[in-house]
Amino acid sequence: MARSALSRDEVLDTAAALVREHGPAALTMRRLAAELGTAVTSIYWHVGNRESLLDALVSRTVTDLGTIRPRGTTPTERIVSVARSLRGALRERPHLVAMVHERGLTERMFLPAQRALAHEAHAAGLRGAHAARAVRALQFQVVGYVLVERNRERAPAQSPAEEELWREEAAGPDAELARALAAPIDTEALFVDSVRALVDGLLAGASGDTGDGAVGRGPYSL
Repeated sequence: MARSALSRDEVLDTAAALVREHGPAALTMRRLAAELGTAVTSIYWHVGNRESLLDALVSRTVTDLGTIRPRGTTPTERIVSVARSLRGALRERPHLVAMVHERGLTERMFLPAQRALAHEAHAAGLRGAHAARAVRALQFQVVGYVLVERNRERAPAQSPAEEELWREEAAGPDAELARALAAPIDTEALFVDSVRALVDGLLAGASGDTGDGAVGRGPYSL
C-alpha cells in the first residue's frame, strides 16, 4: 500500500542517496518511488518530472557546498580547514558534483569556498592579485587531489603494485624512503601536509601589496 505522507525534502534526500551510491543513471522515478514506498504520481506532485528532480538535486548540491566554515586559531589552520571541508564535500558526492558540472554551474558551486578562502587570505595579510593567486592555487590543489584520489580508486588492480615495486628497493641507498613508499598511503595525512606546505609558501609572501592592477577592487573580485 502506498504511503500517504511524503515531503519534498524526503524525496530529494532519497534521490541524492541513490545518485551518490549508484550514479545518475540509477535514478528513475520508478526506483525512487520503490525506495520511498510511494506511487510515482506522488513524486511527480512533489518535484515534477525527472529533469526537474535533477535540477533540484543540482541546486541543493550547490547550496550544500556553500556551508563550508573555517575552523582554527591561526591563518594556516583556518585555510587548511576550508580545504579539508571542500575535499570532503567533493568526495562525498562525486556523481552530484558531476551533475553540477554538466549543467554549467561549477563556478557557482565553488564560489562560497572561494569567498571563504579570500576572507582568510585577507586576514593573513594577502591582497589583490596575490590573494587571488592564493585562492585559485588552493582550489586547484583540492580539486586536483580529489581527481587523483578518484582515479586511483577506479583504476584496475596494478601488478606489480607500487608497494611491491618499492619493496624491491629496500636494499638501496635510502632504505627508509623505500619502506615508506612501500607502505599504504594515508591520503588524509598526505592531503593535509601538501595543503599546509602550499599555504605556508603562499602566506610567506604576505606584504599587504595589492598586486597587479588590483587596487580598488572588492575582496572577492577574483
